[in-house]
Amino acid sequence: MQIKKAHALHGEINIPGDKSISHRAIMFGSLSNGTTEITNFLEGADCLSTISCFQEMGIEIEREKSRVLVHGKGLHGLKAPQHILDAGNSGTTTRLISGILAGNPFVSQLDGDDSLRTRPMKRIMEPLRLMQADIESLKDNNCVPLKITGHELHAIDYTSKVASAQVKSCILLAGLYADGITRVTEPVLSRNHTELMLRSFGAKVISEGTTASIAPDPVLNGQKVEVPGDISSAAYFIAAALLTPGSEVLIRNVGVNPTRDGILKVAKAMGGSIERLNPRTASGEPVCDLLVKGSSLHGTVVEGELIPTLIDEIPVIAVMAAFAEGITIIRDAAELKVKETDRILTVTENLKLLGCDVTPTDDGMIIHGGKALHTAAIDAGLDHRIAMSFAIAALNIDGGIELKHSEIAEVSYPDFYKDLEKLSM
Repeated sequence: MQIKKAHALHGEINIPGDKSISHRAIMFGSLSNGTTEITNFLEGADCLSTISCFQEMGIEIEREKSRVLVHGKGLHGLKAPQHILDAGNSGTTTRLISGILAGNPFVSQLDGDDSLRTRPMKRIMEPLRLMQADIESLKDNNCVPLKITGHELHAIDYTSKVASAQVKSCILLAGLYADGITRVTEPVLSRNHTELMLRSFGAKVISEGTTASIAPDPVLNGQKVEVPGDISSAAYFIAAALLTPGSEVLIRNVGVNPTRDGILKVAKAMGGSIERLNPRTASGEPVCDLLVKGSSLHGTVVEGELIPTLIDEIPVIAVMAAFAEGITIIRDAAELKVKETDRILTVTENLKLLGCDVTPTDDGMIIHGGKALHTAAIDAGLDHRIAMSFAIAALNIDGGIELKHSEIAEVSYPDFYKDLEKLSM
């Protein structure tokens, strides 16, 4: 796909539903009694993989575009799958569902695409085994395919080495089937959608600092879940509007959970003009509209406790930094190496193709911004965030860029290019 240089961006958009919350709404609705109604559900490939897995385990799920009805069967109502559970490209599906499968009395197998088969699962296998779960990597490489033989689990008090919502959520979900209180402590608080939503469904979840605990065998009941817009998807249009002179874009219905809003803090630290309008709450999550205007950006340092709040947005932050005056340093982000690609390498290599002065480090990168970039062919591979980030870079490059495997954006944002074109007209 050819992405052309843009003039000023104008207009407003409604971004798709939050991917993390959409996944969890399907899972928790399936484990609840009665019907869960989900509105503004993300119809991306990853979330559809979660639906497919639970349908394979006997859950009736109705879909009408972004409205989904999940007819739950209770905490112990899942049936043994007759086929391998296919998580596609979704690490969230794989890691969270593993905690559920570990506590259910049947044998299951989890697999996915070539990209998922390279992503590390040891980080969930170790704590699950401490809970006496029977989980094995069939290729003995700590990746999918996984075989899980479920049974009652042992409660643990686990200190995680990484701040990961997927690891934390996996353990808490396994804790639903344990013999006592299960606790997870992180080095830094990761996104807390699991704790908020499980509590709304009726689970006994307590959050104290960076520790979350859950009591076993609750009675969960179906809920109405209004999924806010995904701030990770909004990030591309935030960057596009900030970088393109004369732009003014209103992004409606954006989830601004404090464990997810690091992109807004970084944008402001770089001199970006972002105004929060119409603050409100949707299903326990803070939401607002964002008014973003073209701005002259400068370099900054992105590190420490900020990293878990923006880990998925680092590729597009790096693009912002490439156009910003001065030096931007990103550190403490080694987690980037185990995403859909090694994002430290894919981001820095592709920025170099565009003529950016960037140096990869063990846990991030150093970007010397402000130099005019030039056209090049960029290969997004199997990484949706690389595709969308470099589509944004193209908007301010003479000649734009040729973006290979652009279609991978459908994983999290099916209408991304349509929305980009709409604002560019």
